[in-house]
Amino acid sequence: MSDAAARESFEPSVPSRDLEGHKGTFGTVAVVGGACTPRWMPGAPCLAGRAAFRSGCGLVVLAVPRPLLGSVAALLPEATLLPLETEHSVAADSIELIGAQMRESHALVCGPGLGAPKGVETLVESVLAAEDRPRVLDADGLNALARLAPDGVRGPIILTPHPGEWSRLARAYGVDADPIDDEHRPMAAVQLARALDQGGGPVVVVLKGARTVVADRTRWWRHERPDSVLATAGSGDVLAGLLGGLLAQFHPRAGARPNPRSREVFELACLGVAWHSIAGRLWSESNGPAGMLARELADRIPKARTVIQSGDA
Repeated sequence: MSDAAARESFEPSVPSRDLEGHKGTFGTVAVVGGACTPRWMPGAPCLAGRAAFRSGCGLVVLAVPRPLLGSVAALLPEATLLPLETEHSVAADSIELIGAQMRESHALVCGPGLGAPKGVETLVESVLAAEDRPRVLDADGLNALARLAPDGVRGPIILTPHPGEWSRLARAYGVDADPIDDEHRPMAAVQLARALDQGGGPVVVVLKGARTVVADRTRWWRHERPDSVLATAGSGDVLAGLLGGLLAQFHPRAGARPNPRSREVFELACLGVAWHSIAGRLWSESNGPAGMLARELADRIPKARTVIQSGDA
């Protein structure tokens, strides 16, 4: 294959919403994350779940370690909870529970605040094996993938590394590129997508940064509007959840009738990146360039939808 990759143009547009839809119409997102050792991280999966809800999905299931259930229920009472035995190591029955939940969900987000308990690589392997579901692999899920370094992955899947996570994956897969320099970031994302893509469904890399790049093995798009307001803890969890929500609603469902609202994974990844940025911009227009909390970012997602729909994005 040629080293060349096409630069794509992209104008964000949100598929119309079925006015007669119900929770099942708009899909279920499962979020696997949260850690309670050595640090407690209940917020990350909740932020992802909050963003998925704000994107318009019908149901969110948070699969988190059992000690976090009280905190998570308080932070996101709208979600359904799936308790896992993953405090110090990932129990086999927890992986079975996640597998069963994946079969009932329309998209899966794995990694926000997941930590690195013993056996987390086996958990990530089970997520990678769910090739009939669109998945988002984020944060500690990406670090586990770098340690696993399988021959590749099969989509549909979106990976959301920042430059540090990109570098760990690049070392594992023999990719030599620059994930930081603006000129070279697009090909860094493309080359990682090529190294990971084992065939089958699409593998899309979202290389985060001031100008986030979305790429698969043949094309790339870059969001050209940087905004430092997004440089805050939990912003990436919000993006992961937003992407999961879009996949649950608009990715074609296996065995279902064709849906005119369906979109391909690359386009949904571009939409999620643009939508995330617009939500941050809305907050900064009212409050200034710094100080945003990630939950405030998630809560701007519905308003950002109206901005996109108005054509002012």
